[in-house]
Amino acid sequence: MNEIICPHCKKAFKVDEAGFADILKQVRDHEFEKELHEREEMLKKDKENAVKLAEANITNTLQKDLAKKEAELVELKAKKDRELAELDAKKESELAEMKSKINNADLEKKLAVTEAVNKIEKQRDELAGELKSKDGEKELLEKSLKEKYATELKTKDDIIKMKDEEIALRKDMKVKLSTKMIGETLEQHCETEFNKLRATGFQNAYFEKDNDAATGSKGDYIYRETDEAGNEIISIMFEMKNEGDETATKKKNEDFLRELDKDRAEKKCEYAVLVTLLEAENELYNTGIVDVSHKYPKMYVIRPQFFIPMITLLRNASMNSLKYKAELAVVRNQNIDITNFEENINKFKEGFAKNYQLASSRFKTAIDEIDKTIDHLQKTKDALMSSENNLRLANNKAEDLTIKRLTRGNPTMAAKFAELPDTQAE
Repeated sequence: MNEIICPHCKKAFKVDEAGFADILKQVRDHEFEKELHEREEMLKKDKENAVKLAEANITNTLQKDLAKKEAELVELKAKKDRELAELDAKKESELAEMKSKINNADLEKKLAVTEAVNKIEKQRDELAGELKSKDGEKELLEKSLKEKYATELKTKDDIIKMKDEEIALRKDMKVKLSTKMIGETLEQHCETEFNKLRATGFQNAYFEKDNDAATGSKGDYIYRETDEAGNEIISIMFEMKNEGDETATKKKNEDFLRELDKDRAEKKCEYAVLVTLLEAENELYNTGIVDVSHKYPKMYVIRPQFFIPMITLLRNASMNSLKYKAELAVVRNQNIDITNFEENINKFKEGFAKNYQLASSRFKTAIDEIDKTIDHLQKTKDALMSSENNLRLANNKAEDLTIKRLTRGNPTMAAKFAELPDTQAE
């Protein structure tokens, strides 16, 4: 038996071992409940502080990340806007410069072509004037000779005799000339005449037989001459015809002109010249150089004695226009340069569009990644909020934990607690 003194009434009462053990257990349970309550309060405060700290850290992190991403987006957008503005300005400047160059080149080309055409037309008019003057001089000479012979030759027989002699003389010259041309061929004659002057007057000239029959036909000779820089001064396609070259269908000079013009075009020659002995009685061809450009461009018909003078005449005219040809070549090269510039501009536009598309695609990818990051942070926040909710439920359960709940279903402990005044008060 154990004796226990009541702290209120100071009375002593005895309790057996089992009752003492129960009372001791009640005291210990009371202390345990008090300590558990204190620990629950501390855990609740720690939990609240931890949740607040976690919320603050998450909020700060999210705010910093969002602020950083927004700053990066603003900076990226500003950078792209600057680059696009610079590229637009550069493109506009280059296009303006290109248009200016094109306009200047077109103007210079038109001026050069106009000046060259005027120069050539002036030279043509001068040559036509000279030929007309020669024709006038010839007519005056014939008239003078006729007057002279009319005065000196009084009788008809003398006049007939003089004409017969002149006709005989011309026939004799014709026979000799034709015999000479046919004997060595007209081609050999012209080549020999040219070679006599090649070393002194035609040092940069090419005069050879046309042996290229790839296009189905060929002329007799091709004359080409270049300057020291390699620029072509003049090119002539020659065709030689003598009386031995007559055929059943071609007996006149005009019968050979179409084929000659075709050969000139195929061999890319500037002029075409027919050197002929056909139609010996034709006064048109016997007067000298006959221009047939009204039928075929830049074509002439001559007798063999005008072979070298014809080359010299055309050569001198071409030498005068060489300067304008060189200027036209420069203009042509400028046009090529402009074309290359336009191609470079088009390549730049295509490259710019491609780079812009790539940048736009990567910009969209970056935005998508930012959205994914924000979504991930939102899920993390939701998980933390769910954790806080579970902690709140656990706290509510801890707050609901009392000695009565713990002793529910235990009559002995309920009776013992009922006997205590503090417990009854509770």
